[in-house]
Amino acid sequence: MTTADAAAERSGAAREGLLARHPLVFFFLIAFAGTWLVELLYVLSEDGAGLVPFRLPLLGIWIPLSVFLGPFLSAFIMTGVTEGRAGIGRLLRRMVLWRVGIRWYLFALIGIPVLLVLSAIVLLLGDLASFQGLSSTMALGYLLTFAPLFILGGPLGEEPGWRGFALPRLQSLHGPLLGSLILGPLWALWHLPLIFLPSWDTPTPMLNLGLFLISCTFSTITYTWVFNNTKGSVLMTMLVHTSNNATLALLFSAFIVSVDDTLIGIIGYGTLALLIVALTRGRIGYQHYQREAEGEPDPATARW
Repeated sequence: MTTADAAAERSGAAREGLLARHPLVFFFLIAFAGTWLVELLYVLSEDGAGLVPFRLPLLGIWIPLSVFLGPFLSAFIMTGVTEGRAGIGRLLRRMVLWRVGIRWYLFALIGIPVLLVLSAIVLLLGDLASFQGLSSTMALGYLLTFAPLFILGGPLGEEPGWRGFALPRLQSLHGPLLGSLILGPLWALWHLPLIFLPSWDTPTPMLNLGLFLISCTFSTITYTWVFNNTKGSVLMTMLVHTSNNATLALLFSAFIVSVDDTLIGIIGYGTLALLIVALTRGRIGYQHYQREAEGEPDPATARW
């Protein structure tokens, strides 16, 4: 081995050591950077804020690309750095872990839509006339949009990162409640470039971001509860995430009057999160996950 090769090997080992010593810091840095670099191109283009003279009209390609180059890629990089091939294998198995009990599928596929519809009813002060667009066509729309949203709408790209990599480590370091309260705002801030897209249609983007942060934090507690009670199944959090996105999209299109999907999330997930925390005394099912995770490397050994 030449002197240059030895120096390069030592430099590579040092970098890997730094990543392994601060896995959560570097996970979030890579996740944010990978997504923001792609999304900022779209936000600044003529199809976004119009600050640069080029167009990126293929939103259906650029946004999924930004997700997969963000938390998805970051999860696999940092899992490989901290746990090697065995850890990547465990992450992949959690992504297809489906034997979790029928009640969790019912919660994800039926419970989440019911929760959000009831929240919309509360938001509209019981004005059921506004729900005349809700019919069998909405149920059909839910089924038709579920698969595309699962793959391209965020869940497949996001959940291996947020719940597959970050949540187990945050729970181990800070407990399930505080870990969720840390992850929720970071998840919300990851969406920051999209707040400034014209499609958000808000005169006060920072207020919208604040409300979105609250909604993400409440929903994170729900996702943590599902993850912990389904043996750490990333697949189930993907299904909950997809069900949420599909329902909110269809609710928005079905209403005659405009309704803020962020407020729907705050009402629905806020109520559910408070119940979960109260009924589990803040444990959010973590004891179930701990039993399933026995024998696996302890994420607590890897600090921030």
